[in-house]
Amino acid sequence: MAEAAQQIDRPLDEVMLAMDVVDTLRHRENLVERELSDEQRDAKLIGRLREIYRKQGIDVPDSILIEGVSALKEDRFKYDPPSEGLSVKLANLYITRARWSKYVLIAMGLVIAAIMAWYFFVERPHQQQIEYERRELAEILPAQIKRTRDLALNEAKTEEGRNLANAFYQAGVKALAAKDAPTARTAADALNQLLAKLRTEYTLTVISRQGESSGVWRIPEINPDARNFYLIVEALDPNGRALTVPIKNQEDGKTYNVDKWGVRVSSAVFDQIRSDKQDDGIIQNNRVGVKRRGYLEPNYLISVEGGTITQW
Repeated sequence: MAEAAQQIDRPLDEVMLAMDVVDTLRHRENLVERELSDEQRDAKLIGRLREIYRKQGIDVPDSILIEGVSALKEDRFKYDPPSEGLSVKLANLYITRARWSKYVLIAMGLVIAAIMAWYFFVERPHQQQIEYERRELAEILPAQIKRTRDLALNEAKTEEGRNLANAFYQAGVKALAAKDAPTARTAADALNQLLAKLRTEYTLTVISRQGESSGVWRIPEINPDARNFYLIVEALDPNGRALTVPIKNQEDGKTYNVDKWGVRVSSAVFDQIRSDKQDDGIIQNNRVGVKRRGYLEPNYLISVEGGTITQW
């Protein structure tokens, strides 16, 4: 402890001079290897060092030269770089952070952007869809099916209408119990269509406009000698607006949403309507039937033979 205190109290010039002596010895490797290999010849080495400094015009006390030789042997004033351990590597990374940190930040930004894009455009919509499907089966469809069935039962004026409402409802309940969402949706759609049909009111009238056919006839494929006669009609609501109605085409068995279609009638009714139109170009008695609220089908005011067409 006392020796350390003495070293601290020494003038800075002496310390610097001792360091210079050591540095001189290190840079004159041949001299050091030749003279320091034999510890008995330290005095000769000190003499040569004195001569070197004298030629440089520097007066170095012998005590400094002796201390320099001693310091060289003890590896004082020598810097040994730290070994390449983890702490050194971390220190080097910290020192060079200005060079590589921007690339790390860019890479991190790209990774974060990719994760956010995946979450908002893939994972979140997927989770929302799963949650909606769960709610649809547990809450939305059950409430919708029951509410629409009840409304249809209140609207129906015939046993046929009520039976259809209950049948569609039971199909929906069965699908919900089996967690069959597509079939449950089909039942809900069928109930909606039934309710709309029950609520619809219109008058069936024969079309009597310039440039449009009021009736057509067809030759059935199964009987080339026969003819089927059709009056071309449209459904007008209480305000006189033409409605689009689902009609089954008897020729292909498919249902189409149309604003005019053909109703099959007898040849006598067909001829009667044709004569009415040929008289003055206007069909006076153009009402074919009336569809009242609560009923599935219109009440026909003329004789019809069943069957409809949607194309002619």
